[in-house]
Amino acid sequence: MDFWQNKKVTVTGGAGFLGSVVVKKLQERNAEVFVPTIEDYDLRKIEDICKMFDVFRPEIIIHLAAVVGGIGANRENPGKFFYDNIMMGVQLMEEARLRGVSKFVNVGTICSYPKFTPVPFKEEDLWNGYPEETNAPYGLAKKMLFVQSEAYRRQYGFNSINLLQVNLYGPGDNFDPESAHVIPAIIKKCVDANNHKPITLWGTGTPTREFLYVEDAARGILMAAEKYNKSEPINLGSGFSAEGGSASGGEISIKDLSELIARLTGFKGEIIWDKTQPNGQPRRCLDTQKARKEFGFTAKTDFEEGLKKTIGWYRGNSKK
Repeated sequence: MDFWQNKKVTVTGGAGFLGSVVVKKLQERNAEVFVPTIEDYDLRKIEDICKMFDVFRPEIIIHLAAVVGGIGANRENPGKFFYDNIMMGVQLMEEARLRGVSKFVNVGTICSYPKFTPVPFKEEDLWNGYPEETNAPYGLAKKMLFVQSEAYRRQYGFNSINLLQVNLYGPGDNFDPESAHVIPAIIKKCVDANNHKPITLWGTGTPTREFLYVEDAARGILMAAEKYNKSEPINLGSGFSAEGGSASGGEISIKDLSELIARLTGFKGEIIWDKTQPNGQPRRCLDTQKARKEFGFTAKTDFEEGLKKTIGWYRGNSKK
């Protein structure tokens, strides 16, 4: 708590799904938080980045802002996802260095890993291949910030850290069918459907994924900011530690995930798999030993309980 006392912290993307939880936790720790909104600060433009620094003069930056979506959104917007994400991050880090920011926390993505990374993903495998094609532009744009971070530490002594985060879920998630990730997309279909009508999901259902509850992710980000001071990326997930599988999550197939969500929502209709649509990366699950060792992070939220809270939130807030 003392680490954050009266610290001036800028949280880009602080009005978003993860960002709003991070901001809340910072405020509970008595930090002075500034959230640049897209209406006032377009972080793709250097003049708006400079204006943000002039107005707030942050000591710490937590960079969460990203243009992102599910497989469909990535497939439709590869150029936009690459340009917007790389321009936001690269210029923001450079200006932070020039302005003497004491710490830059860059939250990256599991999409940066190679398509056929051995499971569980270890940080050492990050550069051993090309990312899965549908999300490669987004994943590589975020990955370039790892290169920038390491180069700036070597040349300038700039203290920036990098986290490789799995897909998140939880109350307040994005349920827009055009851009939602898999958990909110399936929840929406199950809850909105007539129980006797089928729903259609993309791919074959065989790929596996790992998920991290949003509250756990926010806690992990703050723990890393407090205790970790290296540029080498660190996995942030609910995955596997030295003790084996995690009760908080770990690897689950999309088919098993859809059946679990169907059970928790009470959906009894048929699930049809559209095999003409892409599966995305075959498997995703992180080795989280380094996060435990370096800053003591492990996920705490039971996966089913997290899903129940997410389903409850959607039912209470959806307009269908």
